[in-house]
Amino acid sequence: MSMQFGMILPQGATSELAGIKDPIEAYETMTLVAQTAEETGFDSLWLADVLWSGDFSMTSPTAQAFLFECWTTTAALARDTKRVRIGQAVTYQGLRQPVLLAKMASTVDVMSHGRLTLGIGAGSPALASQFHAYGYDYPDISVRSRQLREVVQILLAMWMQEEATFEGKYYQVRGAINQPKGVQQPHIPLLIGGNGEQVTLKLVAQYGNACNVFGDPATIERKFAVLKQHCEAVGRDYQSIHRTAGTYCIIEDTDEQALAKAPDSVKTLFGSSALIGSPATIRARIAAYEAAGVQELMLRFPDVGRLEAIGRFAQEFVN
Repeated sequence: MSMQFGMILPQGATSELAGIKDPIEAYETMTLVAQTAEETGFDSLWLADVLWSGDFSMTSPTAQAFLFECWTTTAALARDTKRVRIGQAVTYQGLRQPVLLAKMASTVDVMSHGRLTLGIGAGSPALASQFHAYGYDYPDISVRSRQLREVVQILLAMWMQEEATFEGKYYQVRGAINQPKGVQQPHIPLLIGGNGEQVTLKLVAQYGNACNVFGDPATIERKFAVLKQHCEAVGRDYQSIHRTAGTYCIIEDTDEQALAKAPDSVKTLFGSSALIGSPATIRARIAAYEAAGVQELMLRFPDVGRLEAIGRFAQEFVN
């Protein structure tokens, strides 16, 4: 297995753009990162589906920093890039009606000439304040998970049926037409994100083309073992599911130099599994993810202005 690498773009979700005061400069900075990743050989680009910057609470000191909306930015990336795949890590299903989301994705797939992966998930507790501020309901996780099950079925119906029909508890679709349906066959790939073993990973086994999980390699290996069990239960080929995970990357000449640049929050969140260190240290950690079953790592680089770090990582590790 050869590891692929994606980049989580600096759209503002984690306050990456907080030091930039001009919105045009901020947007073009993000675009330049995307194009640099494409030029240096990265496989994919990913956006977060959040509504303001920082730790996602209204009291965050960086909540007023720039944050570019996920799907309009995805559409722009479809035209600003030529080769890399583009997607979301992940779209939160409660923000858009699923029939509209399917239509949006179909359009972007055509715009990108067939390079879209639609990433979707049920959302996390940290997003509740954003939903409420924007006037959206944000039910508990059990309801959101049941809604997600209906959403993924509607997306697939909109991409594969001439007239989509679905009768669920939360959503109803009655003869919806979606043309064009996109470019990719049999449909746009669907990535389902989340660590939930009894709901989310079961949905992946039933409907997903890809998954995105979080944790250190040992945790991820356990999650993939559960996914494999779900695949066996429904008669799905486990190897047909593209398995991704996200992590943080700081590459320097020595481990000490890299660790000195890592925020405390990153050290707490990722521990020793992040790709923070010298090329030798990073190579060993990539090998650990690969041994756990990860096929693609989505990387977040901390300093949006250091394009040379992207180039250095690509030179060392990107095929």
